[in-house]
Formats: sequence, C-alpha cells, structure tokens
Amino acid sequence: MSNIHTLSAQNKLAFSDQDIYEELVPPHGSPTLKPLVLTGDELANALQTAENLPKITLSSRERGDLIMLGIGGFTPLDGFMGQADYEGVVANMTLKQGGVDGEYKGVFFPIPITLSTDKAVADTLKVGDTVALVSSDDDGGEIMGTLTISDIYAPDKHAECQSTFGTTDPNHVGVAQVLNSGEVYLGGKVAVFSQGEFPTEYPEIYQTPAQTREIFKQKGWKTISAFQTRNPMHRSHEYLAKIALEIGDGVLVHSLLGKLKAGDIPANVRQEAIGVLIDKYFKQDTVIQAGYPLDMRYAGPKEALLHALFRQNYGCSHLVVGRDHAGVGDYYGAFDAQKIFDTLPNNALVTKPLKIDWTFYCHACGGMASTKTCPHDESQHVKISGTALRKALSAGEDVPETFSRPEVLAVLKKYYQSL
Repeated sequence: MSNIHTLSAQNKLAFSDQDIYEELVPPHGSPTLKPLVLTGDELANALQTAENLPKITLSSRERGDLIMLGIGGFTPLDGFMGQADYEGVVANMTLKQGGVDGEYKGVFFPIPITLSTDKAVADTLKVGDTVALVSSDDDGGEIMGTLTISDIYAPDKHAECQSTFGTTDPNHVGVAQVLNSGEVYLGGKVAVFSQGEFPTEYPEIYQTPAQTREIFKQKGWKTISAFQTRNPMHRSHEYLAKIALEIGDGVLVHSLLGKLKAGDIPANVRQEAIGVLIDKYFKQDTVIQAGYPLDMRYAGPKEALLHALFRQNYGCSHLVVGRDHAGVGDYYGAFDAQKIFDTLPNNALVTKPLKIDWTFYCHACGGMASTKTCPHDESQHVKISGTALRKALSAGEDVPETFSRPEVLAVLKKYYQSL
C-alpha cells in the first residue's frame, strides 16, 4: 500500500482555521492562512465580470505565484507587491508598506513577488483599475484571477537581480527571467479563480497549506521537516530525510510541480520515483509526498528562505537544507543556503533550517555518512548529486546502487529510454 496520503480536491480549502493550526507552527506573519481563491457564486460572478476587463498575460512564474497566493502559500501577502514592498524586500527582505492596507508592515519576505507588463499596456491603466490575469496560450489561456491596481511602477531590475540571485549575469536562468519580463510592474490585491491543472494532473500529491495542516493534525505530528526537491530522490536525499525523521515526527517530501530548466526530470516521473522509494525504504506512515505549484527561480540562498517561509504556511517546523539548495551552475557556494539563515533576525521565521553537511556513500563505512561522521578519505566516498545522476542516465551509463536505489533507477531508466 502506498504511503502517499491524499484528500479530495474539493476539501482542500474547507478546514476551519482553529482546527488546523492547533499545536502547529503558525502561518507566516499572520495568525491565520490568507487564501485568496474565490469559490461558489462569488467565483461565478467574478469570472463573468472579468471577461470584460482589460487583460494582463501572466508568465509561467507569475502564474505559479498567483496560484500560491490563492491557496495561502504566500501568506500574509494579499497580492502582487506594490512599489514600497518591492523596494523594501529588495533592500532588506522586509515589507515596507505591508500590503495594500499596510497590515503586514515590517514582516520578513525574502524575494519580490511581482507582476510585470509592457509599458504600452501599462500606459492604458491607472491606479484603481481592475484587470483580468490570464495565463499564456501555452498554459491554456485561462482567466486565472483579477488584480485591483494599487501601484504602477518601474522596477530597478539590476538591484532586484543582485538582491535575489546574488548576480546580474544574464546567463543565470533566474536573472534572464527578470530581465526579459515587462518593464513595468503592477501591484495590488488579487482575487484568484483557479489552481490551474495541478489538482487534476497531480491528484495524489498536489496539496494546499490547509490540506497539509489537516493531515499533520490527523497524524498528531508537531515537528515536521519539509524536504524540498526538484529531482528524484537519490541515496543522499533518502539519508537526509531519515536524519530528519530521527529528530521529528514526520517528513513532508515537497516536490516542485511547476516549470524547470531544460534537462530537469518532469514532475510525473519524479512523483513515481519518489513514491516507490517511500514505499520500499521508509517506515510506513512517516513520510508524506506532496507537491506545490511554483516554478523554480534557481535563486540559491534567497530561494531557500522562500522555501522555509511557505513551508511554515504549510505547517512545517523545519526545512532540510543540504548542499547547494536551489542552486544552479556555479553561482553559489555549496552551503551558502545554510549560512544565510544565520543572518536573519530571530523573529524573521518560525520554521527553522535543519542544516546537514555533505553526504555520500562510504565504502569503508559500508553505508551512508557525512563529513561530520565519516573518518575515511575521499577515495572511499561516492559523491552523489542530481546533476551527476541525470548525466549518467541520459548517457545510458550504469548507475551503482550506492548512488540510487534500484527501484528508483528502474523508473528513471524507463523515462530516459522513452526520450
């Protein structure tokens, strides 16, 4: 029987706040989750009105951000950031205005959550207007929600990229996304109409913060470590999750379901590979596999902070932070994502990092170890990484069981053979 715990899509936003939050970490910056999705008659009426509104086309990243706003994953935000909040986050990771009503002024937020458009479109709009937010044709051309404009402003993209990614190099995939976005940003409250394809394409694992909090409550878990992944889990990932289990009640293996860079393994393949690993190599009822709707930003340390923030909203007390968390290329040091947590004020986040050193299989030890526990030299170590695994599989090379479990390899080999 599978360890994947599911609830029906219809129930995902239906739980009462009082029941969900008891004895779990509180949502970030708010006593309650702030889901912005509409339902029922309110949704039907809003959709009808939106048909006649000016349309703003969302990038894939903006679409994922809007869905996260809808399900409360970005609590306490009430929409896309206005100029004051944008500038505060870029300067010192703090909401300067605190939303349209100023309710969350001073709250920590590590990365700007923004909506862009072309200057020609922005010139037709004014503060107070309401616009419809539409996914691109590639994403179905769906009306995803509305934005009531509070701010129309020109961003400082150089400062934004330096703050978010630690670089302005246009070869960095995240920097390129920002530089290629519209030259004007729109801020304001949103109403969200849709969760996109995620509930139907990933019915077993797509979960909202309300849903995971209800699962944790049902299980009686209080200390939950989130394990962030955009890759199938190899032996080092398995080892990290088991370390987290030794010191907590459970682990949420939380996979990104949005878009990745070329060469990364698609979500449905990862779901199958992670599921077989959980079923074969973890004690029953200790791990939940779940997914969330964002695209990767590849922002390294700053993205690690964002991962911790929204995992707090999902009810997790800790985030596993290992080597090169959310990194890309050679832009970040192996453990920069751990070090950045040490720079935060004590009250910035309730969810804390679970920092774990470089892990590997050691032939001399006869099992998994880390640089903190293994006395043997590197000649005995099998260094494991998702990048190396993808390269070996795409080249049709044999992958040893010291690198990945055979059941996981079978799933991945089948995928690569189908390409």
